[in-house]
Amino acid sequence: MPLLDVRNLRVEFPTRRGTLVAVDDVSFSIEPGEVLGVVGESGAGKSITGAAIIRLIEPPGRIAGGEIWLDGRRIDTLPPERMRSVRGREIGAIFQDPLTTLNPLYTIGRQLAETMQTHLGLGAKEARARAIRWLEEVGIPAAAERIDAYPHQFSGGMRQRVVIALALCAEPKLVIADEPTTALDVSIQAQVIALLKRLCRDHGTAVMLITHDMGVIAETADRVAVMYAGRIAEIGPVREVVKHPRHPYTEGLMGSIPPLSHRVRRLAQIEGAMPRLTDIPPGCAFNPRCPRAFDRCRRDRPELMATDGPNRAACWLHDPSSRDEALGHAA
Repeated sequence: MPLLDVRNLRVEFPTRRGTLVAVDDVSFSIEPGEVLGVVGESGAGKSITGAAIIRLIEPPGRIAGGEIWLDGRRIDTLPPERMRSVRGREIGAIFQDPLTTLNPLYTIGRQLAETMQTHLGLGAKEARARAIRWLEEVGIPAAAERIDAYPHQFSGGMRQRVVIALALCAEPKLVIADEPTTALDVSIQAQVIALLKRLCRDHGTAVMLITHDMGVIAETADRVAVMYAGRIAEIGPVREVVKHPRHPYTEGLMGSIPPLSHRVRRLAQIEGAMPRLTDIPPGCAFNPRCPRAFDRCRRDRPELMATDGPNRAACWLHDPSSRDEALGHAA
């Protein structure tokens, strides 16, 4: 049984111009100990999906449909006070900017200790001892001396390590990491990625890793979901998606990454831009930018379907009944 099971999730934002659908019928699962990467351009719906799972959608945004199951229990219908106990204890969160997570008025030791006292019922002495161990585990040097320091006394990379400790110290089953390395230097990024992988392996924690960086995904994830305009365009094992993409959008993303094996004079690029939520076209949302689009792509919206590999892709090119039309268009 998957640890996290998201079924037909829909997130809406009512506006004066009408209702904007930010996440549209998204389904996926994550197994215990697995890292699922979620990748796509800005505005694809990645962060909104993560925020919906932990019920941190800012009003007037709302979950308008679907179900979210954690370890066999439905959590999207829990009352707010019950959800607060799930958030932190069963689901940890790592955000892009550590300063939005850490309270500048409290020492990092106090923040770690209070989290463990709240969710694990520890006494003050045991919580402080565990806080020191967590700081050591995430690579904070001289943890016993620095535990009483404030967030502003740490560098950006060290603050992000503290945030990882804060997300994991209550021993959650699932961690949602939203762009956890974007604000860091490349060398610190590599350290944080290695740390996240090791902690998840050691503690059996499942991770939803949200990023726009395919390099981070390729290095960290077991599977990857590629999002476009609020929907999943392709999902599958990370190696297959990187090496053998089955959706034209994923092909474009992979073509924009410079190869290490040889020099290229010009990288591929995807023409155009992702549509605004107010102007998503009929049919496949990618069809105005797709070099292989044919009539059905402009008319009918594809669901995720089987391909000739382990990936599933929301593309009519993989539907047997559309193949003749697609080949005729290509000819």
